[in-house]
Amino acid sequence: MSRDYYDILGISRSASDDEIKSAFRQKAKQYHPDANPDDANAEARFKEVNEAYEVLSDDDKRSAYNRFGENWGHYQNFNGEHPFHGGEEVRFTDMSDIFETMFSGAGGRRGGRGGYYNRADFPRAGRDIERAVHISLREAYEGAMRVVSKDGRDISVRIPRGAATGTKVRLAGEGQPGVNGGSPGHLYLVVEVGEDPQFERVDDNLYVDVKVDALTAMLGGEVEVPTLERPLRTRIRAGTQTGQKLRLAGKGMPKLRKSEAYGDLYARVMITVPRELDADQRAQAEALRESLR
Repeated sequence: MSRDYYDILGISRSASDDEIKSAFRQKAKQYHPDANPDDANAEARFKEVNEAYEVLSDDDKRSAYNRFGENWGHYQNFNGEHPFHGGEEVRFTDMSDIFETMFSGAGGRRGGRGGYYNRADFPRAGRDIERAVHISLREAYEGAMRVVSKDGRDISVRIPRGAATGTKVRLAGEGQPGVNGGSPGHLYLVVEVGEDPQFERVDDNLYVDVKVDALTAMLGGEVEVPTLERPLRTRIRAGTQTGQKLRLAGKGMPKLRKSEAYGDLYARVMITVPRELDADQRAQAEALRESLR
């Protein structure tokens, strides 16, 4: 539901130009994105404040708004006379002509103080900017710092733990500057996580290959499993087959912006056999093979 522009700025309907300007400055400072990082509600209120000031600071717009309310910008009477032209009769063929006349540079409508303005005169927010930032899997696990240079300034940015390829880190107000007093855009760092030579990442889970000798796989025992913190020892059952997965709960990647929450780590068993045997070992291995037939 739309809100009343006077209520948005916290002023009366009889407020003077100076009162409107003062209220706008106060509200804009209160809800500016720089003062409220990552606050979507404040950002929405900031846009409302800009919209309200845009209308109420202009005599013609304010007059039309007082008369027609939220539909002030779309009004056209059935005689085709546009209410903003102060009695100058202008004929339109359809609604698109209204917007062309209101916002085009040629034949722009009369401003409240005798000037002309068009769409380019309105406050416009600056564009957002995106930059890629590369981190390793271990940095994604631990969190990382990067320094971004912009306009001769070095800005330190923290990449959060659990970041994945495609994660965006917002630097509020560091995008393109606004036009005519509009708010600046944002700078987004788009994370790219490099491949790791040992661990494979799938969402918040990790996979790693673990070599297990044939006898331990047959008889059961303990094996050492690498993690991104430190190696852990875990037991495997007798008769473990190659390709089986051992699950280490909570030893995967930290979940993005979820404190103390982790994925799992899966160790894939890769059974190994000795490349060479001496005479006694070969005899024992052959005896074992015969007994298993």
